[in-house]
Amino acid sequence: MKLPIYLDYNATTPVDPAIAEVIHPYLHDLFGNASSAHAYGFQAKNAVDYARSEVAALLGCAADEVIFTASGSEGNNLAVKGVAFAHAERGRHLITTQVEHPAVLNTCRYLETRHGFAVTYLPVDGDGLVNPTDVARAVRPDTTLISVMTANNETGTVQPIREISAVARERGILFHTDAAQAVGKIPLQVDDLGVDLLTVVGHKMYAPKGVGALFVRRGVKLDSLIHGASHEVGRRAGTENVPYVVGLGKACAIARMNLPEESRRLQSLRDRLHEALLAGVPGLRLNGHASFRLPNTLNVSFPGTAGYDMLARAREVAASTGSACHSGRPEVSPVLAAMGVPPEWALGAVRLSVGRWTTGEEVDLAARMLVDAFASREDS
Repeated sequence: MKLPIYLDYNATTPVDPAIAEVIHPYLHDLFGNASSAHAYGFQAKNAVDYARSEVAALLGCAADEVIFTASGSEGNNLAVKGVAFAHAERGRHLITTQVEHPAVLNTCRYLETRHGFAVTYLPVDGDGLVNPTDVARAVRPDTTLISVMTANNETGTVQPIREISAVARERGILFHTDAAQAVGKIPLQVDDLGVDLLTVVGHKMYAPKGVGALFVRRGVKLDSLIHGASHEVGRRAGTENVPYVVGLGKACAIARMNLPEESRRLQSLRDRLHEALLAGVPGLRLNGHASFRLPNTLNVSFPGTAGYDMLARAREVAASTGSACHSGRPEVSPVLAAMGVPPEWALGAVRLSVGRWTTGEEVDLAARMLVDAFASREDS
């Protein structure tokens, strides 16, 4: 069976063979527990320490500021709940946006409904951007955390993180960014961004599912979510997943080495795809900012049809109608709704995301298939 052209890299990425290769020994001979005080444990601990240094090198932070997690959702929960609970005596107000990933939005809603926190959900403009002035206006004396994603998983819109972090620093408020979609695609240095916490996800950057990391700036007070032994400097109990941690470290090393060149290549492919669709689909609409956008992400609305119908007709293309968490449901994306995209256009949205193994030939073929699917909509 021939698989369709994969244009859903924002949902997940295939594991890079180079990453699979470095993982393999830790599934077999190098199986030790990183906390064990013998040769097997020392091998595992050294591997974890080296991987931690690779993550830190990509982010421009110290190795002891990196905590390994099991997912991006865990990292976001640890950042948001961890700060909220640790600083509850100072204040119980958080600020986020209406276009965050559910791992942040639902965590904030949990804090509201179960623990009495107050949360401000900031609006975005038609391009999906939050205004730093709105962030400043939302700050209250009891605000302890601002959480704004680096780049949106559906539209690819990149937020003005530096400007927002300046607001946070001026007011003495901790700032978290969910960088799951952005790490490895655009340059991210934590000191340049001015963030206190930053979430990393392995399976968005060619490492396996089930591993991630959270940058926590030195001195940041953070409550733990998982209690047990003193793993991860006492902030995240649980025996380290050595094979996948090693894989995440390798993924960060590859990204750091190839980032500028790969980013340019992805943007070229994305724009090539967009131009081909514009040429074949009159009235095609871009969702998200035209410039402040991830280099690999294209979210477009096809006029007069639904995105899920488009993908059903173009079965040779594997893509998404929005975030993977909602794919296949005939409902308006909350992200596009927050951007003010009219419902008839929002229902016609398709997210196309290219990646490490996407070729120009695949992009051209996928564009032709989507154009043909659009042309055939009245016959179906």
